[in-house]
Amino acid sequence: MKMVGAMVAAARIAKNLTQKQLGELVRLDAETIASIEQGRRALMPNVAELMDFHLGLPGLLTVAANEMPERDVAPPWSEEYMDLEQRAVAFSWYECAVVPGLLQTEGYMRALFGGRVPPHPTETIERLTADRLARTKILRRKAPPSLSFILWEAALRDQLGGTDVYSEQLRHLLACMDLPHVTLQILPLGRTHYASHSGSFTVLETPEHRYLGYSEGQRSSSLFSDPEYVSILAQRYGMLRTQALNTEESKGLLIHLLGER
Repeated sequence: MKMVGAMVAAARIAKNLTQKQLGELVRLDAETIASIEQGRRALMPNVAELMDFHLGLPGLLTVAANEMPERDVAPPWSEEYMDLEQRAVAFSWYECAVVPGLLQTEGYMRALFGGRVPPHPTETIERLTADRLARTKILRRKAPPSLSFILWEAALRDQLGGTDVYSEQLRHLLACMDLPHVTLQILPLGRTHYASHSGSFTVLETPEHRYLGYSEGQRSSSLFSDPEYVSILAQRYGMLRTQALNTEESKGLLIHLLGER
């Protein structure tokens, strides 16, 4: 990553471009360009293609990005989002399969990572859990972001990790709902229609008040900056909020689920 970053920096300087100017050409901010050049962030193939074009390179960065070995167990495509997650000032997060990562307990994380097929080695599970736990500190930092979550009820019906882990996760969700900057609404089962059949997604607002969309699949993820598509995600989220239970009703459902244990 450091070698590829050094190549980016050398090509940029040869074109007499600042990091900010290169960032504008490839639709990234100057801080992100700096992270790539310093080897702290992987160069994504789509960004590499743009850099090759604007820097007059014959596909060198594209080859480097596509042949980059995985640095660690976190998929390289998620690194840009994780960096943005730590800097964001607001989130709108819809999740339909599992409890959102920032709201998961340690036991729930271990159950998720431990259930992977093919299975992770024990040391990998430990590392993934530690990394995700570190991300959850965003909830209680001195100046936390505004966090709005919508969670499909189906994700709450699976008792991942067993009864104890499940009960702890429900109690944790109730505790998170007491935080003044956290809103959680549950989209109940039985609706005749709802606003997003295409899976989970997040809309986040950066400190520069840019809005970005993010979605993740089995082997890749997408970070969207196109205003038109981000607007579509925001519209879907707004409609989901009207279709979900309000916060008091959502609390009541969580308490009911706890009582069933």
